[in-house]
Amino acid sequence: MTDNFDPPPAGPQRPRLEVARLWAGGAATAVVAALIALVGVLIVRAVLRIAVYAPADAGAFGDSSTVTLCLVCAAAALAATGLLHLLLIATPRPLTYFSWIVGLLTAAATVLPFTYAESLPVAFAQAVINLVVGAAIGSLLSGAAANATRPMHVPQNRFHVDEYGD
Repeated sequence: MTDNFDPPPAGPQRPRLEVARLWAGGAATAVVAALIALVGVLIVRAVLRIAVYAPADAGAFGDSSTVTLCLVCAAAALAATGLLHLLLIATPRPLTYFSWIVGLLTAAATVLPFTYAESLPVAFAQAVINLVVGAAIGSLLSGAAANATRPMHVPQNRFHVDEYGD
């Protein structure tokens, strides 16, 4: 016999999403993605002397195309954060789906430069930059999601009567 002061039994665990923590991680990931793109362009242009995203005479940082690339990478990280948020609240095994989606989009972004770049070295350089940015977005946001979800006990209704009247 139990009295009314006993705590209800713990039910199944359900993850609780800390939205602010997830989006803070997404914003930080956007900064990192933009910086990876900037450093990638700098390495390719200054060290390897490959004219990527701008003519060779544009300098080590290139031109406005470099700024555009950095902004696109940051936007991709924020879009991935939105996707991750949706997956976390609406799907079973959200990190599995997220990993597959980001992995496939990263693969597409890695192959894409080979369809339009004017030379193989430029295509290879752009592909490597895209690969590193995609890998960073996927790994950083997966970590942010893991950190933003905490187990939460869902109490079972102790006054619930099942279909058999028990």
